[in-house]
Amino acid sequence: MNSVATGSHTPVLLTEAVQALVTQPDGFYVDGTFGRGGHARAVLQRLGPQGRLVAFDKDPQAVAAAAAIDDPRFTIRHAGFADMAAELSGMQSGMGADQGGAMAPVHGVLLDLGVSSPQIDDAARGFSFRHDAPLDMRMDTTRGETAAEYLARADMRDIEGVIRDFGEERFAGPIARAVVARRESGSAVRSTGELAALVAGAVKTREPGKDPATRTFQALRIHINAELEALQQGLRAALLLLAPGGRLVVISFHSLEDRIVKTFIAAESRDVVDRRAPMAPPRPLLLHALGRIKPGAGELAANPRARSAVLRVAERTAVPAGVRQ
Repeated sequence: MNSVATGSHTPVLLTEAVQALVTQPDGFYVDGTFGRGGHARAVLQRLGPQGRLVAFDKDPQAVAAAAAIDDPRFTIRHAGFADMAAELSGMQSGMGADQGGAMAPVHGVLLDLGVSSPQIDDAARGFSFRHDAPLDMRMDTTRGETAAEYLARADMRDIEGVIRDFGEERFAGPIARAVVARRESGSAVRSTGELAALVAGAVKTREPGKDPATRTFQALRIHINAELEALQQGLRAALLLLAPGGRLVVISFHSLEDRIVKTFIAAESRDVVDRRAPMAPPRPLLLHALGRIKPGAGELAANPRARSAVLRVAERTAVPAGVRQ
């Protein structure tokens, strides 16, 4: 979400992310979260004539927006980044394989996590409590359960766990009880406005400057889209795809995401000894952490939504010959 804006979406940490990502102008890059294409367009500006960029997005509206990019170096896939290894493997007969049938080396993977500004601002998507609309929250509107459908069938303990664990909401219990009580009265929560009002009644202590429904909406969105599971799968896929020297660049927007990224990079940035076979050589490190970047004061002033963003960069290491990963 910096200087390139697409529609109402302003890419955060755009310059920093693209500079960290593109180390070989004629390389092969993956944008795992196309959104409205701010990062993708900036990557294409840095690529040479032989460079290639494959983008992924679960949102059909994002895939439709990608049609505006008329560039033979660019391809869009309607899929989440958790599936990018399988998707790229399926493209081997086209742009994704070398003459020997092996996957072309990937020189960088970019993940810009969370929900985009157009998704939040489109009331019909159900991500925001600012407008009353059907309680949907799906990134991919062609499949899966909506937030309203989940709240209409889940038991109280499950709802409480989702709101507590994914929203870090200390009033998760009262909120879950209110959701179930309303459902049992014959009027299940169906809209964003209904849910926001219900949460407001259950949350007794307000955080200054924050709507009481913020944490609950975040938690339901993460759950409905299995975002944390997808992130873990996407990080493993990126590690599988990256060539030695290739960059992993991840922008996260809340502590749960950043913790997963930080832990993953740390775990893959150290030698691991198998305690079951202490005499065996340690598993070699696969990543080298290159740093953590936060938005500067200028970007924060221009785009308040950048305030929670964290960019982490790591580089794929070369594995010594004969060592199993």
